[in-house]
Amino acid sequence: MKTVTLYRPVGLKELILIAATGFKGFPPRLSWQPIFYPVLNQEYAEQIAFEWNTNDEASGYCGIVTRFSISEALFLKYEPQNVGGTGHDELWVPAEELEALNQDIQGGIEVVRAFPGEKFVRPEDAELAELIIHFSQEHPL
Repeated sequence: MKTVTLYRPVGLKELILIAATGFKGFPPRLSWQPIFYPVLNQEYAEQIAFEWNTNDEASGYCGIVTRFSISEALFLKYEPQNVGGTGHDELWVPAEELEALNQDIQGGIEVVRAFPGEKFVRPEDAELAELIIHFSQEHPL
């Protein structure tokens, strides 16, 4: 089966919810979030994680880039959306279809980069704290 790799910049709270699934799915969208929007390249995901999440209290002042793959068949169901600049491409998945996307994830969700901000406080979960520190030091800022 052909797959497509996608990236999702998340904050600490969303990472905790992802970890609770065993890194097998993303949490349901909140009532005011009509779409789930993974991005099509790691550079854009890193830009969002660094520029947005590290300064956002709701993100725990931490930006984390996750990577996952879905089947090409599911990917082709949605038309990528460019949201302003070159390489700023997202896949807009309606919130009510997120569970189908979660079921299609091939192999799980992995962390590939982390950006702890100045106000970041390590989570109580030691494994998550080490994961964040590892992926922020492996590729220094």
